Amino acid sequence: MKVIYKKLGREKAFGLSDYGSNTIVIDSRLKGRKHLEVALHESLHVYFPEKSETFITNTARRLANILWRMSYRQVDNSVGC
Repeated sequence: MKVIYKKLGREKAFGLSDYGSNTIVIDSRLKGRKHLEVALHESLHVYFPEKSETFITNTARRLANILWRMSYRQVDNSVGC
């Protein structure tokens, strides 16, 4: 799956998914737990396109809660000031 980061202010969304191209877009300004939840949410849309928005939202939230309690955190490996 390809992941693209960009500002999604005009789209009024935290993330987008495209099942056909196996791609998700995540708002580049998201951090922490919200980033995790949106990444899971959009990934679930790609892998389970037939599922309802309610199912996707609830499943992403539950998975994010589990991973967060397991101390999952994104590490910033970028170089710079």
